[in-house]
Amino acid sequence: MNPDRKRVALVTNASGFAGPGAVTGLLAGGFRVYAQDLSFSDAEAWDAFAQGRAALEAVTSDDPTEVIGHVAARESLLDAIVSNDHYPAPSALPDCADLTEFDANYRALARAPFALIQQALPILTRQERANIVMVTSNRTRLPLSGGAFPDAARAAANALVKSLAVDLASHGIAVNAVAPNFLYSEAYYPKAVFEQTEAGRAHVRNSVPAGRLAAPEEIGEVILFLASLRTRFLTGAVLDFSGGWPFGQPRPDIG
Repeated sequence: MNPDRKRVALVTNASGFAGPGAVTGLLAGGFRVYAQDLSFSDAEAWDAFAQGRAALEAVTSDDPTEVIGHVAARESLLDAIVSNDHYPAPSALPDCADLTEFDANYRALARAPFALIQQALPILTRQERANIVMVTSNRTRLPLSGGAFPDAARAAANALVKSLAVDLASHGIAVNAVAPNFLYSEAYYPKAVFEQTEAGRAHVRNSVPAGRLAAPEEIGEVILFLASLRTRFLTGAVLDFSGGWPFGQPRPDIG
């Protein structure tokens, strides 16, 4: 392998959840980054996100074959995949929960990352070295009333990490996850509520031992670490990223 070759990473759903932090961290770490997001088909949205960064390229499809094909047509190797998956998580009690939402949660949070990884496997196994980083959630540490659908889907994603780690270890592919909660994102902890209102700030202070929301660049550091692993022995890990929640004094959480 050419030591001077620029490493390549793919980040999915890059405009939301941990995507902005992941892209920033990977670029700072010297990666060329392919940022996948349906919104990037809009030129203004892409320009605002890219901010003229030369080592960043848009992928505008969400079809796994097209996404992996886009990268493979331009790169000889794919060093890291960051599967950054999110879906709205409103509460719904069991007696009135819409089962179509169960299917939607599962598709977005468990099936979609599996389909992407499956499509990439011929490339990754041929390389005999790659890092897969899934961005999941540690919300299942403290299940909440009305949270059955996202809790179940996130638990499936965390289990998927461990199973894939077993099956891919012999191919030199490390599979790990960062599992956040109380990470600033408009998807789950919008600024208008959790930073700009006293009620939102109090909720965070009372719930998180660290007393604040995590900044995107902080999770970017963790993602860069997992995407840059040289050791193949760290695999199957799900790293909590939640400022000590829920191990201090647990409070009800909504994200």
